[in-house]
Amino acid sequence: MKRWKKAAGLCLAFALAFCQPAFAEITITPLTPETAASLNAGSGASAPQDTQDSQLQDSQNTQQIMGPGPWNSGSSQTTQGTNQQGVQGSQVTQNGSSAVGPGVPGTSGSGTAFAPSGTGGVSSGAMVTVPEVQAQAAILYDVTNKRVLYEKDARSRYYPASITKLMTALLVAENTTMDQMVTFSETATTNLEAGAVGLNVTAGDVISVKDCLYGMLLKSANEVANGLAEFVGGSISGFADMMNARAQALGCTGTHFANPNGLNDSNHYTTAYDMALIAAEAFRNPTVCQITSTVNYTFPATKKVSTARALTMGHKMINPSDARYYPGIVGGKTGYTSKAGNTLVTGAEKNGVQVIAVVMKSSSTHYQDNKKLLDYGFARLGQTSQGSQTSQSSQTAPGVSDTQTPSSSQMAPGQTASGQQP
Repeated sequence: MKRWKKAAGLCLAFALAFCQPAFAEITITPLTPETAASLNAGSGASAPQDTQDSQLQDSQNTQQIMGPGPWNSGSSQTTQGTNQQGVQGSQVTQNGSSAVGPGVPGTSGSGTAFAPSGTGGVSSGAMVTVPEVQAQAAILYDVTNKRVLYEKDARSRYYPASITKLMTALLVAENTTMDQMVTFSETATTNLEAGAVGLNVTAGDVISVKDCLYGMLLKSANEVANGLAEFVGGSISGFADMMNARAQALGCTGTHFANPNGLNDSNHYTTAYDMALIAAEAFRNPTVCQITSTVNYTFPATKKVSTARALTMGHKMINPSDARYYPGIVGGKTGYTSKAGNTLVTGAEKNGVQVIAVVMKSSSTHYQDNKKLLDYGFARLGQTSQGSQTSQSSQTAPGVSDTQTPSSSQMAPGQTASGQQP
């Protein structure tokens, strides 16, 4: 028994002496946050992602307009989802903005920006601040790619004032020749509301369609719009029916026209989105585009005015001699009535992409708002294009992601307190 115990003790001592180095090499490492994140990633768990206010982030899925209707909007963050037209994409809302849509007026500065579709968004590190628009309704529409880049209460109905005349000009250009002569009636030239802008055209005046279009679009002459409407539609109400039919054909769903000039009428309204569609079609017409981008024109003598008159474009961003001039304008129209406030439509083109900015129910901020929208649009599109060029030409550059280049304050002079501004 003593020998057995002695042998067992020797075996145990030998085993402990032999295995000690192996046990000495085993250590326990504390679980750090970095290690935990790595383990989570490996097991399929997702880590929280940061969201950004008021900035556009890279997005592979982007918004694209498929037809009229309101967009869903979030508040103060980037969201991924499906809008009411079933289009998936990324949208970014202005700080503190509430939902926008028909019947929900936006607050000053609030609006929704949409990442350009078909692109990877802004290249890494580059961001474009969403503009703060003061007008109650606004939109920036990419005509070339048929998509909305920004909107604020753009589906609600507002009085358009004289931007109505873009639809009037479009129908006239489509249904007449420039050398046809318009004879003005008593109905066309009288019973205009107080303060309405005109060229002092009276019953019996005979003026060419071309001169009438320049007078209506540069001076915003309301009686001239009436005369053209009677000439094309047989009557003002008949022409209004043509306007509504054309608007419906363009996809406008929040528009009803009652007259060709935009003077106050409770049954005469549109939306910023619809006006963008109308303006896009109007600027596609070469006649309308040429006239709405003209700075000066000589209007012929009439019965009451015996000499020809020099007309100057009322849209200040089109005139190179004005401080508000904006390069690349393809056309535009101003508007004002006491009920509509200031309205403004501006089309501009840069690097083969045409965009249209529309603001409605502005209080003398219409030019600033349009400039902000155009600057934002071209900066956004320019960064997307630049990112694409860098990606394609610098394959060896590290960290460059692939992107796809997009396919193709006071009252103005002559404005009256209750009437329209040219």
